[in-house]
Amino acid sequence: MTIRYPNGQAFVPVNKTKNNQKRGLSYSNRGMTLEDDINETNEYYLACGKAVIHKKPTPIQIVSVDYPKRSAAVIKEAYFKLQSTTDYNGVYRGRYIDFEAKETKNKTSFPLKNFHEHQITHMKAVLKQNGICFVLLRFSTTDEIFFLKANSLFTYWDEQEKGGRKSIPKADIEQLGNLIPISLNPRIDYLQIIDQVYFDS
Repeated sequence: MTIRYPNGQAFVPVNKTKNNQKRGLSYSNRGMTLEDDINETNEYYLACGKAVIHKKPTPIQIVSVDYPKRSAAVIKEAYFKLQSTTDYNGVYRGRYIDFEAKETKNKTSFPLKNFHEHQITHMKAVLKQNGICFVLLRFSTTDEIFFLKANSLFTYWDEQEKGGRKSIPKADIEQLGNLIPISLNPRIDYLQIIDQVYFDS
């Protein structure tokens, strides 16, 4: 099946197994991607009744379908209908939650090119409605994950738009954000940070 972006470019899925072999498995991440870790964390939150947070599905327009059997249909070609906004949303303690998750192999800074203008626009709109909005940033070489409030991201994004630097120094992320320790259950306890930052608990 071929899935294409709105500009017609073919979508190439990441080979997780190949990537895991390249970077090697460690005890801390056990070969899991950031998305895997967050999905597992959200399942834990849901099972414990702490929060309802899910990964957003991306709308797809089906163009070509093959029917090898009457009882089966195979999608041969499809397009992403819309640009995605952020990765995750849901509700926690009566507040709307919306966040994006990104990874980088850089050791000293986080490239702003990992974000897109429509994502920034969406996050700003969420904050205007008093939602809780943030980003989870993973430095894959050190397997460190930081919680960074959206407003802090906007500061660097807006400076970039005016010709400023195109990345956020890791030292700034360490100062402005919160390091989230990786544990067993939940894997990435970002609700603990939300409690500290937004609920003073």
